Amino acid sequence: MIKDITYRKPHSSFKLDGVFYDNTSLLSLAMVYVECNDDYLVSLGVFIQKWVDPNHEISLQTSGSTGVPKTFLMSKQSMVNSALATGSYFKLIPGDSALSCLPFNYIAAKMMFVRAYTLGLELDCINPSSTPLESLSKYYNFCAMVPLQLEKSIKFLHRIKTLIVGGAPLSTALMEKLKSSNSNVYETFGMTETVSHIAVKNISKSFSLFEVLPSISIAVDSQDRLLIEAPELASNTIKTNDLVHLHSKTTFEWVGRFDAVINSGGVKISPEQLEQQLEGLIKKRFFISSQKNAMLGSIVILVIESATTCELLDFTSIAPLKRPKHVYYVDNFIETLSGKVKRQETLALVKLV
Repeated sequence: MIKDITYRKPHSSFKLDGVFYDNTSLLSLAMVYVECNDDYLVSLGVFIQKWVDPNHEISLQTSGSTGVPKTFLMSKQSMVNSALATGSYFKLIPGDSALSCLPFNYIAAKMMFVRAYTLGLELDCINPSSTPLESLSKYYNFCAMVPLQLEKSIKFLHRIKTLIVGGAPLSTALMEKLKSSNSNVYETFGMTETVSHIAVKNISKSFSLFEVLPSISIAVDSQDRLLIEAPELASNTIKTNDLVHLHSKTTFEWVGRFDAVINSGGVKISPEQLEQQLEGLIKKRFFISSQKNAMLGSIVILVIESATTCELLDFTSIAPLKRPKHVYYVDNFIETLSGKVKRQETLALVKLV
């Protein structure tokens, strides 16, 4: 990795919507954006202003999908280092085209800009929608999406050479649809604190394991929670609440969230793994959670996004203790802008929290 590249000036091949900008002209563009009536451009303009200001750090906010959103300062150089690692892994070169179709409120879109600025990509920015490729005819070397966008872009996917997908887990059904794709589609693993992804999984080739990016080391603690050493991104070990199985020094299988594990009668149940088992049985969006029970401590419950009750659900293929004991219905799940379901807030709609 080239370590002398910094955030102080853009790569000579960098373009934003077809135009090269230096920091001075970027700042002028940002001032126009923050004064317009388009929320997407306003958030892009605000980020550009912060990126080109003289501060060494920039304020970032977590999505809040697993708790209260947190705001913290991130080194701009760490963001550049992350961009360099992504560029190295995916072999991105100056002049490659890239598409940003995510909200600039979140790290995924911010990092698309930083990658273009740092690596010399030609970045096109479009308003986020569930069908970002539908009205486009251009072909791109690189793009980032959330699963909902990918789901609705399958027939246009040949326009993207390399696509990274994150923000929420991908369903088994969606991954099946990608097996015949000519595009290289990667599921990402990461968080705001790791400046976007630190590992990727090639789902278009049916890979089952995440592989870490350059300069990343991984381990687990005594409870199998992932520990990340990323000296180019953070000075300290990043301790996560993600349960994983390590397969090598560079690969791992994601199991679920440690803080989501359900202890029912002494049996530990991973909601994420149970959701995979139930995928083919339920047509609507759903998730697994728990509620207190006097005898078992906790019992498994199922929350379905539907205005009406579903037909009789057959749980006989699920071990008895893991079967949902109650089914609740919510008209619309509460979610982040990236499409990740806010489970706790959604549970509050059925008065379980």
